[in-house]
Amino acid sequence: MKSLDAPPPFPWVNLGLFVATVLTTTATGALAVHPSSFFPLSDGLSFSIPLLAILVCHEFGHYFAARIHGVSASLPYFIPLPPGIGLFGTMGAVITQGGTTDRRKLIDIGAAGPLAGLVVAIPVLYYGLLLSPVKTLEGLGLQEGNSLLYLGLKYAAKGAVLPDGGRDVILHPTALAGWAGLLITMINLLPIGQLDGGHIATAYFGNRYRQVARIVHRALPWLALGAFAWVYRAAQAEALGKILPGDHTPFLIALSASLVWVVWFALLWGLGRATKSFDHPPVDDRFGLPGSRVVLFWVVAVTFALIFMPIPLRQSIGVLASGEVGP
Repeated sequence: MKSLDAPPPFPWVNLGLFVATVLTTTATGALAVHPSSFFPLSDGLSFSIPLLAILVCHEFGHYFAARIHGVSASLPYFIPLPPGIGLFGTMGAVITQGGTTDRRKLIDIGAAGPLAGLVVAIPVLYYGLLLSPVKTLEGLGLQEGNSLLYLGLKYAAKGAVLPDGGRDVILHPTALAGWAGLLITMINLLPIGQLDGGHIATAYFGNRYRQVARIVHRALPWLALGAFAWVYRAAQAEALGKILPGDHTPFLIALSASLVWVVWFALLWGLGRATKSFDHPPVDDRFGLPGSRVVLFWVVAVTFALIFMPIPLRQSIGVLASGEVGP
């Protein structure tokens, strides 16, 4: 029989997953520097260390906010991905936590993770951009998505709005880690279901937001259609004089760029089916939020607008091969 005062068991699973994620992200970073080999593996640390710092701060932001409010929360479970599957060597991290109907607690816990992660991601990205060269683009490869914040950081680091005239910044691994932090935060802040953004929106609007969340979810395929049309037109312009008539490359580029929103629509739909409800759990609507939490909501809303990437990633005709990075 266990003593009631016995310490909790050592979190071997959390530690093991974290170590595995260190290895997979470092190997992914090493491949970004020299695509043909994992070695020297230490070359990947300029990617893995800042990326993991962002993820750790994000998850512990949730963890400490939950514990401060007396809501149970687990330590983070990191999700490693083998190098070559995905771009980052990880699918991020998650924590399990108890529920709360208190809107004040809910918005604090939901907002703490994304804001804590961005405190690290923004300086990491700026520093990485300072290390990243600007080059004339050539060949077929991957182009990272732009947001207002990312455009502003590129202008601050390079003194130009990029991409421009066939030139763009070629991301140093540290810059790639910072950009990944923006992408992960943007996805978490989508105001749907039990994503961080769903918690925050439900805390602010109350239970009436549940219907709005469904509308936002149903809008994702339309966002995919808009992304397809935009990228198809851009790819056709890039293809002039570079590919033969009848080549379907612009169509395929546009299709792959738009699929991210279709995938998220399907994932959220599947999650709703698995949990028997797409809706966020109900909250206590009897009391409104204090003014400080109203300010917090608008801080998060403006942040989401600044980091939102309509087209998170796409192939582009006239960019360097995806394996080539700056020094």
